[in-house]
Amino acid sequence: MQDHGPKSDECMILIKAQPHRSSKYTETVCCAGVGRDRKWRRQYPVPFRILGEEQKFRRWQWIEYKYVPPAGTDPRHESQRVQQDTLVSTTIMKPGERANFLAPLVKVSTAEADEAGESLALIRPQRIALRAHDKPADDLAYETREHRKLADQGSLFGEDREVQPFKPCRKRFTLDWTDQLGKSHTHVCDDWETVTAFERFDRLYGEDRALRDLRQKYEQQYFEAGLVLGFSTHSRRNVEYGTRNQWLLVGLIRLDETKQGDLLA
Repeated sequence: MQDHGPKSDECMILIKAQPHRSSKYTETVCCAGVGRDRKWRRQYPVPFRILGEEQKFRRWQWIEYKYVPPAGTDPRHESQRVQQDTLVSTTIMKPGERANFLAPLVKVSTAEADEAGESLALIRPQRIALRAHDKPADDLAYETREHRKLADQGSLFGEDREVQPFKPCRKRFTLDWTDQLGKSHTHVCDDWETVTAFERFDRLYGEDRALRDLRQKYEQQYFEAGLVLGFSTHSRRNVEYGTRNQWLLVGLIRLDETKQGDLLA
């Protein structure tokens, strides 16, 4: 008899998308990372903002948890439905260990990931340009109103405590980039860390300098040292409409270039 009970797992987090509203789960964050076996895992839904302080995690941090297969129509084999109360954050991977650990997962394009049947991918771009756009006032007001509605329900996630509404960023970021095959792309950036960095710079220096510093961080500092882009497919749209994989940009990740000598060491 097949065992459908919870299973234990461990994952080093690479991706945290911005919080989104969901009619089923209220407010969720799509997270993903890599296990000790160097295979992808996707954790969804994660009510990140109400996790206990000892549970909250950041990029490069290992987490331990129990999970069951995702409910509904998510066919992606990397997906796991985490049992929230079992999640524990542990150690952070050392910077010197990261490039070699992840090197086997870096693809030349999303087409290569498609061919491998994967729904998560890391791609090292040849070129990037980060753009910032003002959200239309009506769109920003709608997002703000909807997140406030969730908080005003009094219990976002069945918890008996007050939760502050998520404040959407007034900017929408896109990335123009070129893959290793020379093909150019433009993607909306849904990486929570990118938005958080802009908002921190904005509070400290104002918008003009914040945008300059953000571009310098990714287009120069990260890109020159080593940058990979993290992508996830959009399962629901692909299932409902029968489309090819729609790849969403969910991570701009500093990952130093791996030298050939390091791989042979």
